[in-house]
Amino acid sequence: MSLTITIDLGDADLQHFIDGMKKAQEETKHLTAQQITDAARKLLADSASVVVPHFIAERLAKLDAMINMVHDAGWALPDEDKTRVLSALTYFADPKDVIPDTVPVLGFLDDAIMIELCVRELKHELDAYDDFCDFRNSEASRLGVDPASHEVQRAEWLEGRREELQDRMRRRRRDSYSGSGSSWKPALFKFG
Repeated sequence: MSLTITIDLGDADLQHFIDGMKKAQEETKHLTAQQITDAARKLLADSASVVVPHFIAERLAKLDAMINMVHDAGWALPDEDKTRVLSALTYFADPKDVIPDTVPVLGFLDDAIMIELCVRELKHELDAYDDFCDFRNSEASRLGVDPASHEVQRAEWLEGRREELQDRMRRRRRDSYSGSGSSWKPALFKFG
């Protein structure tokens, strides 16, 4: 038996998470990109050592893509876009999140909600990275090499495809937030 539960986050609810993100960004501003992604990886490792509800596990799995895109040399995420992703990951680097992860069953609930909000905020980055990984894996398979191999990482076609995907990502992000009539507007990340 499965049960569908819809959670509507109103403005005050969203503000609660925005405030939590701002607090985490302030408290983790001294951390390097590696320290931020290591903390997010630790959250994934911690969650793997306990039984979490499936809907939380699904969201935690999305965190892995955010972490990987920061350090993927083949993707070579430009600094501006890397800052967006790292800004999202700072919440998971703050040990004082809304619900302590040690609370049975609910400990990762706030993390799952924040991941869902980050996935919405980073939709175009995640879609482009997913396309890139699919393309790289396809080409590696065609060439008969490991996707992480030097041949695949350095090929000219990879650079052109990466630039095309990143341009499309920025265009989609710009188009989706300007005059689209969408009620969703980016609100979690502030860039200096």
